[in-house]
Amino acid sequence: MRVILGPMEGVLDHLMREMLTEINDYDLCVTEFVRVIDQLLPNSVFYRLCPELKNGGKTTSGTPVRIQLLGQDPHWLAENARRAIQLGSSGIDINFGCPAKAVNKSRGGAVLLQEPELIYRIVKAVREASDPRKPVTAKIRLGWDDPSHGLEITDAVAQAGGDEITIHARTKVDGYKAETIKWDYIREIKEKTAIPIIANGEVWNYQNGQDCLKATQVDSLMVCRGALNLPNLGNVVKHNDPHMSWSSVLQLLLRYSQFEIKGDKGLYYPNRVKQWFAYLRHEYPEAKELFTDIRRLNKAAPIIEVLQNAQQSQAA
Repeated sequence: MRVILGPMEGVLDHLMREMLTEINDYDLCVTEFVRVIDQLLPNSVFYRLCPELKNGGKTTSGTPVRIQLLGQDPHWLAENARRAIQLGSSGIDINFGCPAKAVNKSRGGAVLLQEPELIYRIVKAVREASDPRKPVTAKIRLGWDDPSHGLEITDAVAQAGGDEITIHARTKVDGYKAETIKWDYIREIKEKTAIPIIANGEVWNYQNGQDCLKATQVDSLMVCRGALNLPNLGNVVKHNDPHMSWSSVLQLLLRYSQFEIKGDKGLYYPNRVKQWFAYLRHEYPEAKELFTDIRRLNKAAPIIEVLQNAQQSQAA
């Protein structure tokens, strides 16, 4: 079984990828999307979003990283895909699943699920422009508002030469509501198409992963939000490892503070760590309690002091 760390815009950045691939046996990471409109983007855009390009397209622990593109123009997506691969990306992923209103309003992400013909032209253009040795993949939802459209969308990617497809088992209209997950639709698509499929959606622990594999009959899973709720989710899902202890999470949070303050996003550390706590508190009651102590703090130093005090209390 493969387990892939998926993209989350504004959350799973290169610093988070660095940490999570150190403690998990992920097979692949996919970046936050690069927004393509009507031009070939400079190298600096790709390096900023994916500094792993300077390390052979891998995190320091050796996990391959694939750049994700988002847009609606086949020509410019193809040109930027060529550049990303030349710079060292392990392949190209194309985002047809982002449900954000701002993205959809500018004809990007999930809005294209309503246009399988355009999806076909985009994937075909990117595939033809890219190194044939590097995979071209797509991330989709089952449809805009009707999950039965998933097969037509998947077929468009397959017919265009896509190498693999990640299917988030909801429609755009479903959003992220837990009760709307539709793993059985992925199984139906798998039975009618030959393209390899990665299943995504509602995998929070080992049992969820096993249930998803059984329901979909695929052998690859992508985790996104759950990887922030439970930092060692990759190994929990893949190897049935025990859930990371809260004391280990505290160590990780302090390590993250070192990354963030030394890195290029130091000014944003208070917001970023609060954002992570918003996920952690779903898994750890201690995170919910600690969040009340840090949510009004706007500087890095006092937040780190709270984390250090919590760590000392754990050790006592």
